[in-house]
Amino acid sequence: MDSGIENITEDDFASMLEESFRDKRDDFIDGYIAQILDERVLVDVGEKVEGELNISEIIDIDGNLMFKEGDKISVVITGFRGEQPRISHKTALSNKLKKEFINEFKDNYEDIVISGKIIKKNKGGFIVVADDIEFFLPRSQAMLNAQANHIGKNIEARIIKIEDNNIVISRANLLKEKRDKKESKIKEILESQEMISGRVKNIVSYGMFVDIGDVIGLVHYNEISYKGAVNPSKYFKIDDEVNVKVIDYDAKKGHLSLSIKATMSDPWEDITELNRGDVIEVTVSNIEPYGVFVDLGNDIEGFLHISEISWDKNIKHPKDVMNLNDEINVEVIEIDQNNKKLRVSLKNLQEKPIEAFCKKYSVNDIVKGKVTEIKDFGAFIAIDKIEGLLANQNCDWQKNKKCKDLLNIGDEIEIQILDINERAQKISLSLKQLKESPASKFSKQYSVNDIVTATVKDKKEFGIFVEVDGYEALIRKDDLMPLSIEEVAIGDSIEAVVSMIDSKENRVRLSVKRLEKQKERAVLSKLNSDDKITFGDILKDKL
Repeated sequence: MDSGIENITEDDFASMLEESFRDKRDDFIDGYIAQILDERVLVDVGEKVEGELNISEIIDIDGNLMFKEGDKISVVITGFRGEQPRISHKTALSNKLKKEFINEFKDNYEDIVISGKIIKKNKGGFIVVADDIEFFLPRSQAMLNAQANHIGKNIEARIIKIEDNNIVISRANLLKEKRDKKESKIKEILESQEMISGRVKNIVSYGMFVDIGDVIGLVHYNEISYKGAVNPSKYFKIDDEVNVKVIDYDAKKGHLSLSIKATMSDPWEDITELNRGDVIEVTVSNIEPYGVFVDLGNDIEGFLHISEISWDKNIKHPKDVMNLNDEINVEVIEIDQNNKKLRVSLKNLQEKPIEAFCKKYSVNDIVKGKVTEIKDFGAFIAIDKIEGLLANQNCDWQKNKKCKDLLNIGDEIEIQILDINERAQKISLSLKQLKESPASKFSKQYSVNDIVTATVKDKKEFGIFVEVDGYEALIRKDDLMPLSIEEVAIGDSIEAVVSMIDSKENRVRLSVKRLEKQKERAVLSKLNSDDKITFGDILKDKL
């Protein structure tokens, strides 16, 4: 016998030991803590064998040890590492609870729904823990994405089988029950078309979710009020009770649409007597950069565009002139009951700036203004609460000078009113009229009929432009005779007589033809030294 024992290998001994404990696996074993180490605990499980227990199983939530060396402890054998059994105290407690649960409900478990957490995955499915009891969720009953990681996921499932020491659960059965129950309830509600009471479960930017009893539907923000799209958080909070009606159900997607405004009478049917041009009192309910929403007090909102707030174009934001909850009078400028749209105006009840301007100013007045905008064609000048246009041609006497060359936005200048068109609400301004024109300066040096020498600067079909001592003048085609436009060249000197000086319009005209006539008269005057004028002279002069 001694020689037989000597021939048993270490592996054989481990197998024999495991075989002796096989019948005890998953059974409760009352062991004794032999030694507590840093990360593990050695427990005497009988047969002069010590099992290894992870120290985390005997530490409470505060980090304190729940046992000491020599204490009795319940464990189960979960496996082997060589000849040493691997044991678990938590599994022992779980198994104990599981057996108690099975004994209590093994004949009546069909209506039990558990809420637990998936703690691990095995070959056939998942292990779910609920109230410290382990349940088995087969993969075929899980209704979970096979590619995703579900460890730590909280689920609800229904018990479908209790067999031996296993409690089998199904998430698929429970989901189907809930879906069938939801569809049945929705069908009942849709058929009745009645108003039902619900409770706000969640509020989001696009609406809010309402629980109407085992079924949750969405009230879109367009279905809260007849005002249109509104922010639900301004009207409701979570757990508020609301009355709703079912307006749509997408069975394929499982989406239930509810409406609060469908439970109320349409206020637009009560304002049939409201007409365009009516003045009504409203309350500012919302302010946006582009305009203001106003409340009529009966769940109807009108829109006041920023352009309809004031005649003053310098208002950049409605907040510059009004506040939330302000009560104001406005005029109805558009009402569309079919599309539930109402537009109002505040500026229509104010005096037009052009009317106030006309009471205060007249054409030719010199006023102070501020440059507000510069364009390629000119500049806009603010005078009181209205803007006038300073066109480039009225900016300076020099034709090549434009507003953008002389002015900057924000400049305060004196300017003259050229024209006021009250009907078109347009004001024309001039800056050059406040300066002496070149023609005016020319008139101080020359007079009509003076003979001057001019230099040709430019040629046009209607005449030529010439320069006299730095001043520009025009000789029209008819006044160039007996010369023709083709005969003269740029840079030529031409003798002519001043025929017109218009200081206001800055025009100076010369005439070669008139100079020739003056020369003819001078010759005739010399010939008629007796100073007698004949009928022929008069006739010739007229011709």
